[in-house]
Amino acid sequence: MRLKSFELATQDIASVDVEALHGLSLGVEWPHRPGDWEALRALGHGFAALDEIGRVFGSAMWFPHGDECATIGMVITSPRLQAQGGGRWMMERILQQCGERRLILNSTRAAYRLYVSLGFAPQATVSQCQGYATPEAAAMPGLADAVETIAPTDLGEVAALDEAGFGAGRPLLMVQLARTAEIRGLRRGGRLVGYGARRTFGRGTVIGPVVAESEEEAVALAAALLAGLDGHFVRLDTRQEMGPLRTYLEAAGLRLFDTVRTLTRGAALPTVEPGRPGVYGLAAHALS
Repeated sequence: MRLKSFELATQDIASVDVEALHGLSLGVEWPHRPGDWEALRALGHGFAALDEIGRVFGSAMWFPHGDECATIGMVITSPRLQAQGGGRWMMERILQQCGERRLILNSTRAAYRLYVSLGFAPQATVSQCQGYATPEAAAMPGLADAVETIAPTDLGEVAALDEAGFGAGRPLLMVQLARTAEIRGLRRGGRLVGYGARRTFGRGTVIGPVVAESEEEAVALAAALLAGLDGHFVRLDTRQEMGPLRTYLEAAGLRLFDTVRTLTRGAALPTVEPGRPGVYGLAAHALS
């Protein structure tokens, strides 16, 4: 890409120095640590835009979930690149790589108009709930007794439930969660009806994905995953409007920090409704 005063070249993101990528995300005040970049690079594809002396000015990634679905994320442009249309240039390249898959992304306010102009349609608002967990965070009666620990070797049921809720299989994510996350499941009548995971991310711990058949089940899973995290920084991103889950999170110290918009191209998001698996907590903005 030729800009007014310099020229940029693209490089496969897998071969870019992770510290340079970390510097890029720090520049836009995103919380990703070098380890978070490495985890995402293990799950997806993409490129970085570099100048002639190797400075990183932008990045974009996509994450295949089977042959028919993908999520897009880590689309970052430096102010200089953004001012000269670099965001559109990078997105057009990513869309070519995604082919005919239906696509999901989460947009900041700054990028929203660009994504709409590229054929994406708004679907929902994501509430980024975060803060320092309170001592009362894990106090959740009732369904909490039905929550169990899921061993890394027992992810078959979890993967099937995740696919039903997300609308596509995410096998690479499941493998990564088995290695890096603590996973809890909730059963009803012997059947797995919900699961959630927590892992190290950014400033502390992220809870997600959370998939369940009701908001009350999602609350029970969130409570179980908050156990032992008193005083720790925790984040959970959800598309739920204010209700049982958001109310519980606020009481547990995870208050609304910011919002982004979920947009799709090719198909709408699966509906989240009681009685069927739905996504109550995102895996990550890039993984939805």
